Amino acid sequence: MSGLSHLDQAGRARMVDVSGKSPTERIATATGQLTCLPATLAAVAAGTTPKGAVVQTAELAGIMAAKRTAELIPLCHPLPLTKVAVRIEPDEGVPGFTVTAEVKTVGLTGVEMEALTAVSVACLTLFDMLKAIDRTMVIGGVQVTSKTGGKSGSWQA
Repeated sequence: MSGLSHLDQAGRARMVDVSGKSPTERIATATGQLTCLPATLAAVAAGTTPKGAVVQTAELAGIMAAKRTAELIPLCHPLPLTKVAVRIEPDEGVPGFTVTAEVKTVGLTGVEMEALTAVSVACLTLFDMLKAIDRTMVIGGVQVTSKTGGKSGSWQA
């Protein structure tokens, strides 16, 4: 258990000490999908859903969630985010929506969790706003697609 970074030698939870790291620009992107019926996708495109501006509301929810990641994920460092962008694109091939988040900071630790949180909450918000017209929706494929910065450097899926 001593090799696990979130546990001390006695097995107690702890926040990892990142004070020895150098601050660098750190960027992470994540994606996910909400699969739905073609009729649901059409209703969003036509603006006829019961709860209004579905995509815009879900994008805003994702941004807000990224800013609160440290409150939601135990032992996650609170970070001063310099950018959070969430984009939701309809995709008839799914059918459904592809959600993408990009998060940036200049700091001692990465922003992968913030990007994943943004995508997850945006998908949950889409689900919440569309559940009245579609009970078949599925959220999936949430993953980090790239990260830059820090000692480990850049990575892309």
